[in-house]
Amino acid sequence: MNCSYTYHVILSLLLLFSMENIELVFGADPTDGFTLVPLTQANFKLQKPYNIPLDQRYSYKDGVHRFWVYSNDKPYSPDSNTQPRTEIRISGHDYHSGVWQFEGYGYVPKGTSGATIAQIHGASHGATTLILRIYNGDMRYYNTDLVAKNLYDKWFRLNIIHDVDEGKVSVFIDGEKKFETHDQGPGDLYFKCGVYAAPDNISHYMESRWRDIKIYKK
Repeated sequence: MNCSYTYHVILSLLLLFSMENIELVFGADPTDGFTLVPLTQANFKLQKPYNIPLDQRYSYKDGVHRFWVYSNDKPYSPDSNTQPRTEIRISGHDYHSGVWQFEGYGYVPKGTSGATIAQIHGASHGATTLILRIYNGDMRYYNTDLVAKNLYDKWFRLNIIHDVDEGKVSVFIDGEKKFETHDQGPGDLYFKCGVYAAPDNISHYMESRWRDIKIYKK
């Protein structure tokens, strides 16, 4: 066996070992194995306080959706008793089975607290499958389990995977799995993002920004 052949074999093995260790350290991307679902602006249905023009609670510039709301704002319709919100509801891609994924880059300015910034709406039990709220810069599952810390004033990548058939929801921040839980049963399911005031312990002003919103499925 000549030295050149031995060198190339060793080099190939070292590269293979390095790639395997990179995957072990960093893990697979959460979108691996998923198919991108085409989205247009028509799929982004906006909800905002019913008595205020949209441009006073939402803007879209340079690919960034900006949502804001005040604690004393009205709900999204006169006959609703819900808290104030400015949100995008992903329409045209409601789901009832299979594996679906939301991806987006979010930004929450310091001071926003008690605000839902992303959710899966619909469930067998209750109105929602998943609520992700910001409290004092930390992301929580509803108002309980900690998902991620120190998210104020920086862009972060959020991926939410909902395996309806397995009854499981997983949350990734910047490609790392941070949280997993059982869902609330099947229903008419869809993704939302923006700002939606929690029932209590909310700041007077709430804001989030989103870009590169995508939906995937298996």
